[in-house]
Amino acid sequence: MKKFKIVVKTFAGLEPVLALELNAMGAESVQQERRAVSFVGDMGMLYKANFLLRTALKVLKPIAHFRVNNKEDLYSQTKNIPWQDYLTLGKSFSIDSTVQSEMFVNSMYASLKVKDAIADYFRESLGKRPSVNQEDPDIRIHVYLMADYCEIALDSSGESLHKRGYRLGQGEAPINEVLAAGMILLAGWQGETDFMDPMCGSGTLLIEAAMIARGIPAGIYRKSFGFERWLDFDEALFSEIYNADYEKETSVRIFGSDISIQSCAMARANIKNAGLSKVIEVETKDFLELDPPFEKGIIVTNPPYGERLKARSISDLYKSVGDVLKQKYAGYSAWIISSSEDGYKSIGLKPSRKIELFNGALPCSFRCFELFRGTHKQTVILRKANQLPDHLPPQD
Repeated sequence: MKKFKIVVKTFAGLEPVLALELNAMGAESVQQERRAVSFVGDMGMLYKANFLLRTALKVLKPIAHFRVNNKEDLYSQTKNIPWQDYLTLGKSFSIDSTVQSEMFVNSMYASLKVKDAIADYFRESLGKRPSVNQEDPDIRIHVYLMADYCEIALDSSGESLHKRGYRLGQGEAPINEVLAAGMILLAGWQGETDFMDPMCGSGTLLIEAAMIARGIPAGIYRKSFGFERWLDFDEALFSEIYNADYEKETSVRIFGSDISIQSCAMARANIKNAGLSKVIEVETKDFLELDPPFEKGIIVTNPPYGERLKARSISDLYKSVGDVLKQKYAGYSAWIISSSEDGYKSIGLKPSRKIELFNGALPCSFRCFELFRGTHKQTVILRKANQLPDHLPPQD
């Protein structure tokens, strides 16, 4: 089967774990880029990337790249692409663009130029043009313009891959599913120890953890992928990938709690929709009053930030969280994501790791606090139990 370059988009900070996922999947020539990882693979690997990768947002198949010296270059070079290989008059298409070039005022103008080139290509060869459909197109085309370099790719994913399909409802500030999975994998957790999120909201971290522990593919709940509408879609190949045996047994406990009755109800509904009610426990309780659900384990959580809390209350909350961690959770490691430096200062614990991430457009720090009872031997054992894989580059 023919091999080609594939580009997988992700969030800033998640490139190392995405590269690890691709290597584990058997991808070739894996290269980390800015908010992306590229590799070489065949159509089966493109299907697998969409179906299996937990930290992927989009999987793109580049079909052309060229230099542009002016605005008309983009039109003429795009028109030279053999579009009948990818589109027919009966198929609709849409275009989105990522542009960082002085030649183009905005990404919409670049998209318009590409749309005109495709329309004229078909009009001149067949007398008609395919229709544009921004809401639900058959073929999504991605344009990447950096200075004078342009790459045009087919979007094989369709809707962003963070839209897993298990979520029925969400709270005020839900964490993105891809970010949630990335946080868990950055923490080095693969289902070896018990897992806890004491401020679980609508349950995203809990569900992603359960999927990792059970080996459930990230795309199993989705109704469709973009590549299923491609002209060369191999239904038998995708069916073989989809129906392979991925799941495994796990004995780890996954526990979540939240002070909000509504959030817990939403979490339980999402968990039930994902078919994971037997794997995940949820309790409605304030973390500050909660007793540890197991002797030792890992905490990964997304507490409220300053955007939702007043400065005074965030300091109070984080101080209380730090006190509870010190008093009750020896034997655990706690990973916390937040945009609040004041909040972190109030925790009163020194982090053993700091990783810079983004929650949406919000710059955040993801920090690990190792909680132990003082002896060096215990500290070393705990650190080994929760460290990142040896081949993941360290981050400060």
